[in-house]
Amino acid sequence: MNILKATKRTSASTGEVNKLRLDGFVPAVLYGGKQNNLNISVKKLHIQNIINTETFMSKVYDLDIDGNSEKALAREIAYDPVSDEPIHIDFMRITKGSKLTLEIPVKFINTEKSPGLKKGGVLNIVRRKVELKCPAENIPDEIIVDLDNTEINSSLKISSVKLPENVSPTISDRDFVIATVAAPTILVEPEKTEEKTAEGEADATIEGAVEGASAEEGKDKASKDADEKNKPAKPSDDKGKSNNKETQKK
Repeated sequence: MNILKATKRTSASTGEVNKLRLDGFVPAVLYGGKQNNLNISVKKLHIQNIINTETFMSKVYDLDIDGNSEKALAREIAYDPVSDEPIHIDFMRITKGSKLTLEIPVKFINTEKSPGLKKGGVLNIVRRKVELKCPAENIPDEIIVDLDNTEINSSLKISSVKLPENVSPTISDRDFVIATVAAPTILVEPEKTEEKTAEGEADATIEGAVEGASAEEGKDKASKDADEKNKPAKPSDDKGKSNNKETQKK
């Protein structure tokens, strides 16, 4: 039994509601059915561990209001924008014979019995909640999806889920997928092309420098050879010696 204790509150003025919050209570309202709306409050201590669970908004609670029991479903929660603490809750009465549309969380079981997951497959969850039409007296806490014997590339559809009596999905025109067992993804490390490019550029620079130096040396050598050819010829020493001998004879 999901019992939640609550207390009637007679006043709804802003000052008294703020004082109620300071005293550790969360203001709430109970509405629906043929009865009048009822202002109530619940202790924050009693709900702080369940208010953020996936099933809080889809689970029927027995509100114990000063000794009187009312079946109700939480429909809306208001939070403080600064502290993110709950500051107000709307509860809707559950009357027998009524039908509700609720988002029910999905729970996966027997993951250790899935051959596909054992081989390295990945559970790809398509829907974490499924919207169902439920009778007020038969609201499931969760949808159970069994992964036993599921292989890689298996698709788990709504038709493979056993739903409670008179409970049906709101999507009725197709057999939609809840999850798949996908093949493992292998990440291949890319080659370090940048380093290779840098090395190649360095080698090309060195080769270019060497080739450039060789070309310069070739130019210098050709220039020197040209200068040597263009130099004027020196007078011959033999001619000078001959002139000297003739002078001596005279």
